[in-house]
Amino acid sequence: MIKLHYFPGNASLTPHLVLRELGVPFELVLVDRQREAQRSPAYLALNPNGLIPVLEDGPLVLFETAAIVWHLVDTHPQAALAPAPGDPARPHFVKWLVWLSATLQSMMAHYFYPERLVDPGHADAAAEVQRHAQARIAAMFDLLDAHLAAAGGPWMLGERFSALDPYAFMLGRWTRGMDRPARTLPHVGPFLQRMLERPAVLQTLQAEGLPAPWV
Repeated sequence: MIKLHYFPGNASLTPHLVLRELGVPFELVLVDRQREAQRSPAYLALNPNGLIPVLEDGPLVLFETAAIVWHLVDTHPQAALAPAPGDPARPHFVKWLVWLSATLQSMMAHYFYPERLVDPGHADAAAEVQRHAQARIAAMFDLLDAHLAAAGGPWMLGERFSALDPYAFMLGRWTRGMDRPARTLPHVGPFLQRMLERPAVLQTLQAEGLPAPWV
């Protein structure tokens, strides 16, 4: 059985959402960050980076959210959560999956953990890093908002729901405490609400014990 090592609301939320959209059996394994379980020898044997999530699929062990998502959609093609190879939409799916992971999510790490980029005790420098990261994130969400406006449908690939949508939902959710939350944008905001209408999304949020408001 597939095992997803997770912590509520962390980057594991995206593969958790995808698994529930797939409707396949899986087991959730809590990695208790409050006790620094992600730094335990057992967890580091799965992911030497000490980051969440990790997916175990039989003998296969994967870390990195985008890689996990890619594996899940390609090993469950019947769910059609990604365009098949050869489909003209496939390169755009890959493009946005990489963008969500490497561009937007990576910048959000600088907002949430600015102290990692400055010397210890430099609170002013950390605040400056966070401020600049928030401005960059806002610009990226403007780009996402414009894409949704032009997509020709309710989802990132237009009329076709895909694994991109849970990823975008998670990252939009992470902005809820920022100066300009994603929910306030004219196209991202309604997108987030559409996601909250999906049974798999509600099941995931409830299973992780995440309190409302969710976005």
